[in-house]
Amino acid sequence: MIRCLVVDDEPLALHVVEDYISKIPFLQLVKATTSAIEALTLVQDGGIDLVFLDVQMPELTGIQFLRISNGKARVILTTAYPQYALQGYELDATDYLLKPIAFDRFYKAAQKVQATMFPANKPVEKEEQQPQSDFSNDFIFVKTEHKIQKVYLKDILFIEGLKDYISIFTPAERIITLQNMKKVEDALPERHFIRVHRSYIVAVNKIDSIERSRIFIGDKVIPIGDTYRDDFFKMVEEKNI
Repeated sequence: MIRCLVVDDEPLALHVVEDYISKIPFLQLVKATTSAIEALTLVQDGGIDLVFLDVQMPELTGIQFLRISNGKARVILTTAYPQYALQGYELDATDYLLKPIAFDRFYKAAQKVQATMFPANKPVEKEEQQPQSDFSNDFIFVKTEHKIQKVYLKDILFIEGLKDYISIFTPAERIITLQNMKKVEDALPERHFIRVHRSYIVAVNKIDSIERSRIFIGDKVIPIGDTYRDDFFKMVEEKNI
């Protein structure tokens, strides 16, 4: 069993997480509290494995809680404010749930904690071994106004979707083609490209920095859309060291 503590200064939000915990067999609710100070004392005393932690609270913010608790329990942040995601991951939060929290997303976060705490219980999946392509030589063909152009994937910085066409940006040029974002997204390898907005796909290795809900690639600022936020910051977390 994973012993859980729920911390939120909003009673309604508290009850939602309590209800979700009661539906998951491997979670055990130890305490639900509106006081971050009380919660911090419980964590420091031991006996808590996982904290579902609101970010914005009057006594102590979730970010301050993470700094002070110093890894004594795993923490899943729960908040309506996505701008804290990267800061949470930098402080080793296990996951980040945006309110209103859907049960399937909550369950997935709980499974993630279970897999890290009890790796022996994680089902072993046999994956078919497939040869990895050489990304440095991979390319796509795109139809421009007068020709079909070869574009190496390693050269792509980001892709911007407009009304009736897309623009592929490389360090050397902007390539415009009549195409839809979904088809281009499906053609790109998931390990190297990620959709971050309904109008943008970015090359992961070309990201210079991330600030709140913005990605910086060179002098280009790319917004992170609400629909794609969780998947993007999950990718960021997996690449943290």
